[in-house]
Amino acid sequence: MIHEHVVCPFCGCLCDDLEVTVEDGKVVNTKRGCIIAKSKFMNHDRDRAKPMLRKDDELIGVSIEEAMDRAAEILRSADHPLIYGLSSTECDAQRAATELAELVGGTIDNTASVCHGPTLVSVQAVGVVKCTLGEIKNRADLVIFWGCNPGEAHLRHFLRYSVLSKGLFTQEGRKDRTVIVVDVRENASTKLADIFLKIRPNSDFEIISALRAAIKGHEVGDVAGVADGTIKEVAEKMKSCKFGVLFFGLGLTMSKGKHMNIDAALSLVRDLNDYTKFAINSMRGHFNVAGANEVLIWQTGYPYSVNFSRGYPRYNPGEFSAVDVLSRKECDAALIIAADPLSSFPLRASEHLAKIPTIVIDPKNSMTSLVAEVVIPTAMVGVECEGTAYRMDCIPIRLRKVVEPEFPSDKEVLEEIIEKVKAG
Repeated sequence: MIHEHVVCPFCGCLCDDLEVTVEDGKVVNTKRGCIIAKSKFMNHDRDRAKPMLRKDDELIGVSIEEAMDRAAEILRSADHPLIYGLSSTECDAQRAATELAELVGGTIDNTASVCHGPTLVSVQAVGVVKCTLGEIKNRADLVIFWGCNPGEAHLRHFLRYSVLSKGLFTQEGRKDRTVIVVDVRENASTKLADIFLKIRPNSDFEIISALRAAIKGHEVGDVAGVADGTIKEVAEKMKSCKFGVLFFGLGLTMSKGKHMNIDAALSLVRDLNDYTKFAINSMRGHFNVAGANEVLIWQTGYPYSVNFSRGYPRYNPGEFSAVDVLSRKECDAALIIAADPLSSFPLRASEHLAKIPTIVIDPKNSMTSLVAEVVIPTAMVGVECEGTAYRMDCIPIRLRKVVEPEFPSDKEVLEEIIEKVKAG
């Protein structure tokens, strides 16, 4: 069977034009996806997790029902449980996780707290001028990539949405666009740039402020390793374009300044709209990290780092962020959903995670599942089960199922755990 218009559940691009061939319940070929998409579909059945419980310091195989019983018991008896992850699953599972966090009076956080959390803080403070990827494809004649590298992280972004894509008013594709890359070093994306601004590390706020000043006609001088003339040239190109967009990534959100960098970038785009049409979009990594923020906002009013210990949602990044809660040893149990924090969190946070009862809900084995007390395998979203995900521009897209699952979905597992916690 050939499935057309399949959505790739890997990165925030959510490319929706894949063709997946299935024979005897197994994916045998994919077309039009990037190499990462091909690998995800072709190898979806490799290194799969099994239901496991830790007994006598060893993980042993059990039934999935027994694993869910133990998970409910851990969450029910914990004083300050942490629920973390959620960016690589679908919206209904995220909704159920939020309900579970409220039920057990725990803290819920998603991977935005270690990537685009500062973006969300700044948007709340400054406001944002956004647009869809479709508008960029059809209209943008100036594209800026700041602190991100889609040439290696979002492999089809250039082709489908930005640099190379052909649209209604950009029918020549690359020839109709000016591309500017701002980063501290050369990378795969700089090869396509008309202008590459190589800036000193941690000087993003200074160079953005210089551009804002130059746009308004002020003298700026050399800033952050960039010559005065280059700053003026870039400022003039930004003012004179017909439709410009600034894409930014972790090079801006996680460098020195964090949300202040984003405040400056959002203000730069706001200033530019006095002269032309300009928008700003964040380059989201996991395929549904934007959805994790959206769902948590619907449910609680806040996008991440939410605590229910007082019976109502409280929001405070830095206090209720997963890394901080773990580093201060404030949680006594953890539920990790569709994430692998042990492979990326700081040492102090990882050490505490390995010491407390940890439940992992994930289709695949991971570093975190090796130290878990309970492992609950689930169907792979976008391959073995359906669901909704939000693209990096916050457009909801429906994921499809192409093969039958062996295990229940994240949503089904979480809803079953909720019922077991209530029954207890």
